[in-house]
Amino acid sequence: MDSCDVAVIGAGHAGIEAALAAARLGCKTIIFTMSLDAIGNMPCNPSIGGTAKGHLVREIDALGGEMGKAADAAFIQSRMLNLSRGPAVHSLRVQADRWKYQLEMKHRLEHQDGLQVVQAEIVDLLDDGNGTVTGVVTHLGARYDCKTVIICSGTFLKGMIYVGEYAYSSGPDGLHSADKLSAAIQRLGIPLRRFKTGTPARAKKASIDFSQLEEQTGDDEIIPFSFETKGELKNQVSCYMTYTNANTHKIIMDNLHRSPLYGGAIEGVGPRYCPSIEDKVVRFSDKERHQTFVEPMGLDTQEVYLQGLSSSLPLDVQLQIYRSIKGFENIEIMRNAYAIEYDCIDPLDLLPTLEFMSVKNLYGAGQFNGTSGYEEAAAQGLIAGINAAHRVQGKEPFVLDRASSYIGTLIDDLVTKGCNDPYRMMTSRSEYRLLLRQDNADKRLTPLGYKLGLISQKRYDEFLEKQKQIEDEIHRLKTTSIRPSDELNRMLEEKGTSAITSGCRLADLIRRPQLTWKDIAPFDEQSPQLSTEVIMEAEIEIKYAGYIDKQMAQVEQMRRLESCALPQDMDYGEIRGLCLEAIEKLNRVRPLNLGQASRISGVSPADVSVLVIWLEQRRQMQARQGEKNND
Repeated sequence: MDSCDVAVIGAGHAGIEAALAAARLGCKTIIFTMSLDAIGNMPCNPSIGGTAKGHLVREIDALGGEMGKAADAAFIQSRMLNLSRGPAVHSLRVQADRWKYQLEMKHRLEHQDGLQVVQAEIVDLLDDGNGTVTGVVTHLGARYDCKTVIICSGTFLKGMIYVGEYAYSSGPDGLHSADKLSAAIQRLGIPLRRFKTGTPARAKKASIDFSQLEEQTGDDEIIPFSFETKGELKNQVSCYMTYTNANTHKIIMDNLHRSPLYGGAIEGVGPRYCPSIEDKVVRFSDKERHQTFVEPMGLDTQEVYLQGLSSSLPLDVQLQIYRSIKGFENIEIMRNAYAIEYDCIDPLDLLPTLEFMSVKNLYGAGQFNGTSGYEEAAAQGLIAGINAAHRVQGKEPFVLDRASSYIGTLIDDLVTKGCNDPYRMMTSRSEYRLLLRQDNADKRLTPLGYKLGLISQKRYDEFLEKQKQIEDEIHRLKTTSIRPSDELNRMLEEKGTSAITSGCRLADLIRRPQLTWKDIAPFDEQSPQLSTEVIMEAEIEIKYAGYIDKQMAQVEQMRRLESCALPQDMDYGEIRGLCLEAIEKLNRVRPLNLGQASRISGVSPADVSVLVIWLEQRRQMQARQGEKNND
């Protein structure tokens, strides 16, 4: 029997980050995967990032995680989304070479000190009979003693593939499903439920008439995901867009009775924000068309993803759908679309550390926790890996709050509010999104990553130098004046803003919505040579200073509530004045503090006031008891 400090079940995006974090923090770690060839697999799309998801990737990198570095290494195209809107919602999205991304992650796992990579299916969990997990068992009967276990099973738990009338046991991309681990989880008293997701078809690139599609090129100025990536990244491919039409929708509606989703065969709840094409046509019947994206799977393959066309309809219907779309008239399908149903947990069973409330030393991350998306999975994996290592080492739990990060928002949403369908991160989920921009993820989180031990001294020194450059430039812009000139005023008028008649602070010009740092630089004789990221952050801090200050005040108020800890071993039914729903929800979620309690659905402001009074009475009673004991 072998042993380890941390055992990670699954080598998808959650498992990778969990295993690397635990090993880098000094724990002997083993990561188990059903196939070494599927490490870091990308079955749903060949991209990393997107709206809000790009924020998560940059935060993972800022803490010392790996996803951003691998995405940069496998980079083939990059676009910054939402540039027509404010900086709070700017999000990076990278098309990655799928095979190169997988090889990058496999290489990083194999070369990590303290980490063992094992191809094996975990079929059982060992425990001490008192609610503490102690090990795992493989399908070949090998037993491993483990101090902590992290389940990152993705969509493999009792995975069931649906294509029309056909259904069969399988994981994604034809891999074996994990059929026995579910029983072991339930034996520990953890209830499971069924969710489902879909995967689009892969087509042969040469069979598509790209002349009829809209080309989407990458950005001219490329910002990497990782703050550590050096050197220039170059776009190597284009993506393309086309649309469904009335004929497409008619084919779908005529064959809706053959869909397992609408025929009742699929019991699992699907993703609200990434539905199948048949679901979109039914739910949004007023829309005349839906977008479809053609995304390359890599540089050395003819396979392309038909993004936006995930489906569980029969093969013959799928082909009719595709060939009804402009540019796809002669399309050849290499891998059909399918729906996959799988077991997962209710995240309300978890603590903010992602440890189970009812089973000590057992953690969950990724789609196992009820989320969707590579980025959401990786973020949870990183936090679970850190906390599992801290549990082994006797250190304090590591919990990010909502004001620190999208990662903190994601986990707080899961363990406080739960989810009734696969959870997807969106910028609208954060009440502090102007503070949680993708450009300042390092400012918010790299000091924490350094303190944890996941950020090197060299990288931390570079981070400090960057922050100094930003602060120096903000100070310079606020204290440096520019005189009016014909050329300057001509530029101002061309930009749609008023000319200046006397000396003006550079910061005052930058505050104008029509102007940027780069617009003013040609007229700024002292303009320094700075990186794009330094310029961007300095400009945002100046333009949005008033709004940022308001959000900081809201954060301080929230953190005052967060500082009021709630006992974890009490029955809320004993507190007079709480409504019945609040009692039920508080006993279910077991909030760590007043802040978390205030965000629970069903807990009203009046209930929070009752808790505030109860805590103060409890504090006074404990103080009197302490005085009595001292006497």
